[in-house]
Amino acid sequence: MKKIFTLLIAIIFMALSVPVYAHFQMIYSPDSVPKSKKLNLKLIFTHPFEAGHTMDIGKDENGKIHSSIAFGEMHKKKKKDLLNKLKPITFTSPINSGRGYEANVRLKGMGDHIFYFVPAPYYEDSKDFYIQQCAKVIFNVAGAPTDWSVPVGDPLPVEIVPLDKPYALWVGNVFRGLVTCGGKPVPNAKIRVEYMNHDIKDNAFVKKAKVEAPHAAMIAQIIKADANGVFTYGIPRSGWWGFAALGASGNLKHNGKKLRQDAVIWIQALEMK
Repeated sequence: MKKIFTLLIAIIFMALSVPVYAHFQMIYSPDSVPKSKKLNLKLIFTHPFEAGHTMDIGKDENGKIHSSIAFGEMHKKKKKDLLNKLKPITFTSPINSGRGYEANVRLKGMGDHIFYFVPAPYYEDSKDFYIQQCAKVIFNVAGAPTDWSVPVGDPLPVEIVPLDKPYALWVGNVFRGLVTCGGKPVPNAKIRVEYMNHDIKDNAFVKKAKVEAPHAAMIAQIIKADANGVFTYGIPRSGWWGFAALGASGNLKHNGKKLRQDAVIWIQALEMK
């Protein structure tokens, strides 16, 4: 009986020690330099390393799901509103399902296509505050660089501006980003880094992981920007990597509770073969 009780305590401790805070808003399509100009984008709010709990985007403390605030594309410094392209989906992880979106888009013209997303704030009941992750990802057509280093600005209140091409990275390269709020650098910003450790098939994570973390601290790594808001990360493995600058906008409130507004960017690295 004592052994069973000890085992139960250990299981509870492990559950409580899982980094539930490591949420990442994703805008996903398999290739950052796609072969086809037709893309199906998956917008999901989840835990990409563990293929863990998937959240209902825009859910408030009463369980109501609110419409997203902005979804668009910037190409050659021109922005296009794509909110009407968002279609609700149910996305499934190995442990649950959550409300997300998909969008079918067409990449018109050579160069960089920046897709950005501002969801309604999500209520994190375990912490009693709201999270709003303002995310972006960059796809390229024909290898011609155009706007990859240009800030989107409005409607993104917080943003990570890449200092290295996010679609032209070998494994072993570094990725540098500038964390901004309202277009101004955020000194000493705290950034979480997470690897997309499970492939996506249809509207679900596949169960098989690519790597196994040796301990919990390796699931979502923590780095910090310097006094100028710039961070650097060495890329150890091919695939998609997410960077989330936590609370980049400072102290905010939503529905009378704390609002943590994060800036998120996704990059893809390739093996040199």
